[in-house]
Amino acid sequence: MTHIPLSLYIHIPWCIRKCPYCDFNSHAAPSGLPEKQYVQALLTNLANELPHIWGRKLESIFIGGGTPSLFSAESIDELLCGIRALLPFRPNIEVTLEANPGTFEQEKFKGFREAGINRLSVGIQSFNAEHLQVLGRVHNNTEALRAADIARSAGFDNFNLDLMFGLPKQTQEQALQDLQQAIDLNPTHLSWYQLTLEPNTLFYKQPPPMPDDDLVAEMQFAGQHLINLSCYTQYEVSAYARPGFECRHNRNYWEFGDYVAIGAGAHGKITNPAQGSITRYHNHRQPAEYMQQASIGAARSGEQILTPADLSFEFMLNALRLRDGFPITLLTERTGLAFHHLKAGLDQALQRGLLDVEEGHIRPTAIGWQFLNEVIQLFLED
Repeated sequence: MTHIPLSLYIHIPWCIRKCPYCDFNSHAAPSGLPEKQYVQALLTNLANELPHIWGRKLESIFIGGGTPSLFSAESIDELLCGIRALLPFRPNIEVTLEANPGTFEQEKFKGFREAGINRLSVGIQSFNAEHLQVLGRVHNNTEALRAADIARSAGFDNFNLDLMFGLPKQTQEQALQDLQQAIDLNPTHLSWYQLTLEPNTLFYKQPPPMPDDDLVAEMQFAGQHLINLSCYTQYEVSAYARPGFECRHNRNYWEFGDYVAIGAGAHGKITNPAQGSITRYHNHRQPAEYMQQASIGAARSGEQILTPADLSFEFMLNALRLRDGFPITLLTERTGLAFHHLKAGLDQALQRGLLDVEEGHIRPTAIGWQFLNEVIQLFLED
């Protein structure tokens, strides 16, 4: 295995309230957030992960949640200062903070920028007042519209807007209005994806009236056409960027890079070249338990060394999400596996016209891109 990029994911698990569609590890915030205690737990957690990543530099940091922007700028500054003391950064490291419009205060976001955050990911989801209410969002449409201006005035020239389609009772016209509004706000990056009803969510237990599959497909087709007319280029299933503004952190996931993970319920993936193994692990989910366990060096609640079958499937699960595919050499570089581990699935995909192989590069065909889940299943060994 050659050089494998390393990212850091940090999970802050609290929200103002839990959205009915959300299946992330998030919890309604208590009246007094234990910011100092949690930041200390995060830094202790990272210090205990250092033996697994000695000598490596961070390419990117992503602070997700939950709603990380509930934390004060002072806490984020303390966190990033502590990380710098433990791990070296690559020049021009990308440092992203997830934020919700309902938490936007200009001075606070200036503080985030001064602390070292250089990219925001703003959870808009919709600009329609009724849809925001159904989704349980804490912000209104006015706050959603103002978020981009506040981000810019706070010094952020790189920010993503997160938007969903296929919402309860949503029409195609409303979906396209949302998308056009996001494009008009001129972010550097757009995440545009379908709402799905995930297990362990309120929407799954009590499903709202959803648009049918045909209507959702029409929304997606029309939305793709609208984006194609804009300055954004699709580089992943639900990610669109202006030139030079792809999310480097998420791209590292899709290219099967490594990421150390700290925080309640966070998931990590680390390569051990000396042993030729790759380990996935996850941390304790409940915030109080996580802080207690992290303080004694036991933040992880489970781990698994991936088998060759796991690796080949997970590699394809991630890499095929990239619109332009990937070089064949990336498989060996990131997993240590020889190409023959993909041969059976690749042969089937080629015969069915779902993948192309050209000049050492694998990419989905137009029809393969439409049926990507079926393509990925070809690489799942019995």
